[in-house]
Amino acid sequence: MSVQSREDIRNIAIIAHVDHGKTTLVDELLKQSGVFRENQEVAERVMDSNDIERERGITILSKNTAVYYKGTKINIIDTPGHADFGGEVERVLKMVNGVVLVVDAFEGAMPQTKFVLMKALDLDLPVIVCINKIDRPEARPDEVIDEVLELFMDLDASDEQLDCPFIYASAKEGFAIRNLSDEHKDMTALFETIVDYIPAPSGDPEAPTQVLISTIDYNEYVGRIGIGKVENGSIKVNQDAIVVNAHDESKNNKVRISKLYEFDGLEKVDVDEAKIGSIVAISGISDIHIGDTICAVDAPNPIPFQKISEPTISMNFIVNDSPLAGQEGKYVTSRHIRERLMKELNTDVSLRVEDTDSPDSLKVSGRGELHLSVLIENMRREGFEFAVSKAEVLYHTDEKGRKLEPMERAYVDVPDEFTGAVIEKLSQRKGELQNMTPITGGYTRIEFKIPARGLIGYRGEFMTDTKGNGIINTIFEGYEPYKGDIAYRKQGSLIAFETGESVTYGLFSAQERGTLFIGPGEKVYSGMVIGQSSRAEDIELNVCKKKHLTNTRSSSADEALTLVPPRILSLEQALDFIDVDELLEVTPESLRIRKRILDPLMRKRASIRK
Repeated sequence: MSVQSREDIRNIAIIAHVDHGKTTLVDELLKQSGVFRENQEVAERVMDSNDIERERGITILSKNTAVYYKGTKINIIDTPGHADFGGEVERVLKMVNGVVLVVDAFEGAMPQTKFVLMKALDLDLPVIVCINKIDRPEARPDEVIDEVLELFMDLDASDEQLDCPFIYASAKEGFAIRNLSDEHKDMTALFETIVDYIPAPSGDPEAPTQVLISTIDYNEYVGRIGIGKVENGSIKVNQDAIVVNAHDESKNNKVRISKLYEFDGLEKVDVDEAKIGSIVAISGISDIHIGDTICAVDAPNPIPFQKISEPTISMNFIVNDSPLAGQEGKYVTSRHIRERLMKELNTDVSLRVEDTDSPDSLKVSGRGELHLSVLIENMRREGFEFAVSKAEVLYHTDEKGRKLEPMERAYVDVPDEFTGAVIEKLSQRKGELQNMTPITGGYTRIEFKIPARGLIGYRGEFMTDTKGNGIINTIFEGYEPYKGDIAYRKQGSLIAFETGESVTYGLFSAQERGTLFIGPGEKVYSGMVIGQSSRAEDIELNVCKKKHLTNTRSSSADEALTLVPPRILSLEQALDFIDVDELLEVTPESLRIRKRILDPLMRKRASIRK
């Protein structure tokens, strides 16, 4: 076997905590390598292709692109930063020979920085540290470098890994420099560091074909597209091959390679052959999955691959059966919902879809609330209408028959005056305080170990408690014995008991009983939740009640009634708010919270039985 390096290629992944500027950095590398014409209009964060990614400013799926620098092709993979999409990051690192770790010059090393760096060091990948946003007025690059080096030591990095290059950059301003005193020009310093420091991919060009599939793309016209790196040999169009999997010995499918693409800028370009080190996309294999290896027919050697992270929470997706069902959505039947969820499984590997006792309900499990809410939002925009139940965690049982539950480590940065409130709330939710350190700017960083179910529905409350100034980040810690019951919601719901349209007169008397979620002129039905009660129990109200007219006029009764503006819940807030006996009705136009059992009498009976 003769191992050779492909000196004309570098494969890198860009990893970082949420919002530290990965996608903006990739934009600049694309611009400065001449991918766009001089006068071409370029959207910001051009890599975030999906609507939700653009609106929320987050990356959900890893993206591939390639740029050229002085004759060297640099394949770049932009990865997500959110813990819910951590599975994407782990798999992508299998394709690359090094990483660029982006760290915000003000926020410094954050929990997700530690998580992605740990994965890179475990795979022995060389790291280039890029301190980004040094143009921020409050930037503290020197302290952040110390933080990052401490993090390397905490993670037992080797001496070679500790001796990594540091680059200072502002992706927004479009420059990268090696020393803080250097002139701010362009991204050359980063390009050169990548070419000099990241090793070229190597493999045996004469060996039989081996391509490990690390991500899956999906396209309406060609179906599933497998993306991976050519580890050994070469791969050609029209070649016969065999698909095997290290975790599934029964897999042994003969296939023919019908189309091959390589990445160039933002495009996929057709190629006839790809050699070692190239990152390729392969279409035409219908049953291809992440972790599969495409091999030569006479040498089926699968490449080992780490298992995909297990889901920790689940919710039921149910056919909408409310009195307003089918009025706003295009796809409403269980067949439509099932087909759409099965299609999602094509690209989302951390998702699970299972049948339940009822044909109208499917159990969907994912990595976290954000993971599932993004799926719900996508489906609603495509015209689907359905109901979802409260998110519940997935329990395991150990050998002794004890109930185990998923635990999270939560890192909370809050202004000093709110630390007491946050610690109290998290302790009520069975959190254990692990650590507390002051950080610059009057903030404190608190570290908690807390059951995953303790965090369900907490983010909205957290934002209120910290007046919007807190940052909370969580990382999955593993399973531990059940920590006891948690009371989620202190207040009950306000429930409509008549079907019709809400009127000001009815709402005026209802608003004294709590916070309303609806205004006048909205359709309501019996059993629909229209607000949050100020007391612990549910209260039923008639908000369709009009004022009775009499012959006598009083001087004050006809004065205009003023309503407090209703609290309009976003999708996340509504998912946080619903209780175990409630559902969230999701349509392309509305979000309505309702009781699972709409009939008041049946509801009472069910609660007595409990």
